[in-house]
Amino acid sequence: MTTPRHPRVLALVLAGGRGSRLGPLTEHRAKPALPVAGSHRLVDVVLSNLSHSGISDVWIVEQYLPHSLNDHLANGRPWDLDRTRGGLLVLPPFEGTDGEGFAEGNADALARQAELIADHSPDLVLVASADHLYTLDFRDVVDTHLGRGAALTMVTTTQADDPSRHGVVEVEDGRVTGFAYKPEEPASDVVSAEVFLYDTAVLLETIETLVSSGAELADYGDSLVPHLLAHHLVVEHRLPGYWRDLGTVAGYHQAHRDLLDGRSIDLADERWPVLTSATGSQPVRLEEPAEVRHSLLGGGAEVRGRVRDSVVGRGCRLEPGCLVEDSVLLDGVVVRPGVTVRHAVVDAGAVVEQDCLGEPDDILVVDREGRHRRD
Repeated sequence: MTTPRHPRVLALVLAGGRGSRLGPLTEHRAKPALPVAGSHRLVDVVLSNLSHSGISDVWIVEQYLPHSLNDHLANGRPWDLDRTRGGLLVLPPFEGTDGEGFAEGNADALARQAELIADHSPDLVLVASADHLYTLDFRDVVDTHLGRGAALTMVTTTQADDPSRHGVVEVEDGRVTGFAYKPEEPASDVVSAEVFLYDTAVLLETIETLVSSGAELADYGDSLVPHLLAHHLVVEHRLPGYWRDLGTVAGYHQAHRDLLDGRSIDLADERWPVLTSATGSQPVRLEEPAEVRHSLLGGGAEVRGRVRDSVVGRGCRLEPGCLVEDSVLLDGVVVRPGVTVRHAVVDAGAVVEQDCLGEPDDILVVDREGRHRRD
């Protein structure tokens, strides 16, 4: 009796988007490089899920400000992806052959890598964005895919605050019967979690067919997923736990509220930790009259003011008499004496010299120059 062969899975992490919905937070960095919880970067989440799932062939598709991400990737070492065979491969935009230029969307990004995928010849292609906070064993997705004999398995969730901002999925008995990308009137509350597992042969054949026909191939909902729905079996794998899109200022801020309240994933779970190359081993300094309540402090932070219900990044300095409340401070922020920061996200390196007062449902953003902007 022979042992069944495990399928070869190639993972593509789409990390090239501009992240315009995050405003000034992505003017100087790629969205996947955005700090999370004062100790990690957003890309750490998907890379950790892949690492713990035993998927060791991982390609990072870059485009916007790649230098802000490359230093953090550290050749894949923190996620055990620095290997002689397989491991982490960074794919920047290129020219000189098929697929050259800048991608116009997620599906277009796949089409531009089609030749390289074919040369690699995996059995399955797992495509995930780097915009979300969640825990998922991708082996479970593979099991669903193989068990149903699907051409495409979409990871789905009902956790989205506003389904119209996502790919909305219609499902009957686990089979996907409809998909609409960011519709004005969602047909259901089930949305794509931006994780797609494709049969490689079907994916490449579909891309070739669509390109040859001149079909629009930008985002998933333009022609790729609709074509697969019309001609192949597409199924869902429902994500069982927490999921949040961090692609907007409101979503980014709420994700930190969730982390503080214990409603999110556990970054330090011994069984499934979120791994990172970010260093934060410096001690935190608290000096009287410092007051810290229900907050997270990054390594090297110095607090002489008050912090409540907030996340303070690495190397921040909060001077006497200041108050930081329901806010997220990225690395190296300085809050001057007596200044109040409330319901805000403050970009890295900003020096806050005047009050920053947002609202619980209208988060204020402070850019690196200390200018105030509304979400």
